[in-house]
Order: sequence, then C-alpha cells, then structure tokens
Amino acid sequence: MKGLWGNKVFLTVFISDTLENIGIWIRNMALLYYVMETSGNNPTAVSLLTAIELAPIFVFSIIGGALADRWNPKRTMIAGNLLSTLSVLVIVYLLWQGMWIAVFFATFISAIASQFSQPSSAKMMKRHIPDEHVAAAVSISQSTGSIFLLIGPIVGTFFFEQWGIYPSLLTMAGLFFVSALILLILPTSTASATEEGGTLLSEIKAGFTYVKKRPALRGLAVTFACLGLASGIINSLEVFVVTDRLLLSKEAIQWFNALDGLGMLLGGILASVYLERLNGRWVIIGGLIFFALTVAVEVLSVWVYVTAAMRFFTGIGMAFLQIVIGMFMIKLVDEAYIGRVNGTISPLMVGLMMVGSFAAGPLMQMTSLITIFLIASVILLLTAWGCRRIKWDSAEVSQDGANHLHEHKQAQTLS
Repeated sequence: MKGLWGNKVFLTVFISDTLENIGIWIRNMALLYYVMETSGNNPTAVSLLTAIELAPIFVFSIIGGALADRWNPKRTMIAGNLLSTLSVLVIVYLLWQGMWIAVFFATFISAIASQFSQPSSAKMMKRHIPDEHVAAAVSISQSTGSIFLLIGPIVGTFFFEQWGIYPSLLTMAGLFFVSALILLILPTSTASATEEGGTLLSEIKAGFTYVKKRPALRGLAVTFACLGLASGIINSLEVFVVTDRLLLSKEAIQWFNALDGLGMLLGGILASVYLERLNGRWVIIGGLIFFALTVAVEVLSVWVYVTAAMRFFTGIGMAFLQIVIGMFMIKLVDEAYIGRVNGTISPLMVGLMMVGSFAAGPLMQMTSLITIFLIASVILLLTAWGCRRIKWDSAEVSQDGANHLHEHKQAQTLS
C-alpha cells in the first residue's frame, strides 16, 4: 500500500478524481434543486436529469472507448475536464439570459466527457501501476466513490443553500479546471498500438471481437449485464420496501441509502486489505450469492433493524464485486484494448439497469413487491452459477490479447 501511494501516476489521478467528485456532487445537487424549484417539482423534469446522465453511455461509450485507445490518454483526460469546465461556463451564461432548460445541456456534455476520460484513466493505471498494486488501487477508488456517496449530497446541498445556482456551477467549473491542471503532472505517454493505423470503425469492431473471443471477458460482460438488470429492478423499488414492508415514511429511504454507502465504504477498505489473498473468481461468485440472499431477506423482512442490516451488508458485497471486476478489467485486458473493452461492456450494465427500472413498476403492479425482488435474487443466483465455468487466467488472456493485437495489425497491413 505504501508503494502505491508513492506512485506518482496513482496519486495524481486520485487527487484529480477527488476534485472531480466534489464538483460533480455540487453540480448534481444544485441542478436537482434548481430544476425542482423552476419546474414546480415536475417529476418528468427531475427524472430527465437522470436519463440525460445515462443516455450518453449508450451513444458515446463505444466511440469514447475506441478513441481513448487511439488518443494520448493524458491529453484525453485533460481535454475532458476542460470540456466540462467550458460547458458549465456556457450554461451559467445561458441561465443568466433566462434559459433555465440549458441545465440539461450541462449534464449531457459532462456525461459525454466522462465517456472519454474514464477509459483513458484506466489506460494510465494499466501502464503505470504494477499488477500487485492494481487491487489496492481499484479498492481505494471504490472507497473514494463510497465516501462521496455519503458526503456528496451534503456538500452539494450546502453549496446550493448557501450561495445558489451560479456560485455552485462556477465552483464546479473551477474544480474541473484545477483538476485539468493537476493532470499536467502525468507522464507523457507514448503512442499506443492502435494509433499506428486503421479506421475508427475497424477499431470498434476489433474491440467487439476481442471481447467475443475471450471467455473471461464474455463472462464479465454477462456479469455486468445481470448486475445491471437486478440493480435496476431493486433500486427503482427500494422506496416501497420502506413504505410497504416497514410502514415508514418515504423520507426514511435516505437513511437506508446511507447504510448502503457506509457498507460500500467498509467493503472497499476490507477489499484493499484482503483481496490479494483471495481468489478473485470465488469472490465474484460468493459476492453474487451474498447479494442475492440479502436482497431476498430485505424484501421479506418487516423489521427495521433486519432490513437496515441487509442494506449495510449489500453495500459490503457490492464493493467487493465492483472492485474485483474492476481489477480483472485492468489485469486481463491488453493495454491497447482497454478503452474499447470498457466501451463494449459498460453499456450492458447501464442498458440492463434501465430495462430493469422501466420493467419493475409494471411488473410489481401485475404481481407483488416480494415477487419482483425474488426475481432479482434468482437472476443473481443464476449469474453466480454461470460464473463457475469462467476461467480467470490472466496469463492466458494476456497472451490471447497479444496474439489478437498481432493478428489485427497484420490485417491492417494486408488491407
């Protein structure tokens, strides 16, 4: 762990990500409250904010991943932050002119920028962090996200209540600009293999082929998709567990969400300490089974403390799952394909999460809350069963990646 904090690249990315997280939560809460006040608490306008955050993942993640493999990762990350800064400044001006609907544009542009900068950050990790430190690096990143899940809404709410929409957005723009300046410290990367030739479309196709030919990556894709489907079902109906099963007010959901975030924080800490000693494959399988059981117990419980405990343990299990999957994504994928693999697999989780969210309400009306949660639990159990047959051999996958890269370059030469 000491060696990881002494790694210049990791420390730089960590500081940059922390500033970006603060800025994102200030933006999220400021825009949420501003849209609610301006639209008269219109639920369509409020839900549109979430939809706009998810939509660019479908449209730009594949393209962003491919371009991240072709472009210099350092410059891509800096450009993404500067683009977010500029978009917010434009929005501040448009709001000043009375065009409040422009807030959706700010969210959309920031979401697009993240689809380019996130895979570039993964490439920097792959290139500059030793394999023995990857698990700890992913764990720390996960723990940081969990911390902001707890304190982010508080910080964002404080900014909006104290200073209003304009200072909040300007603060976010300033944080992203400072983050871009900090990223200048990163070492200048050499050109990647994909920068030597080939069209963007051919690189995207190569990314799909790369995932398709590797059982471990196919397994990760299916795992991501099933997690997204189950999470979409569960997250959209959590409030009914509080109101219908526990007979509490809907506002009480915030405390259960806080327990979930606290569990993820603790899970991230535990994972950073113990993950290297554990078998990653069995962590995924065990995590899925554990998640499935906590989901079932949560919906069957009519006792506040039991439900609260399940939410806390769910957070711990999800932290382990996300960290080990992220670790495999970095370790098992050849550097030249990290962006495209990320752009191929990530939309599956978000897409199925949206499908689960849309389907959960009508299905609950047709059946019951308990039935829907048990369906999500069964999905997780079936996913765990399927993961038993996946071979997580990093050496084998890395060799396959090298062979595929060689074949792809030969095909470009022949064409």
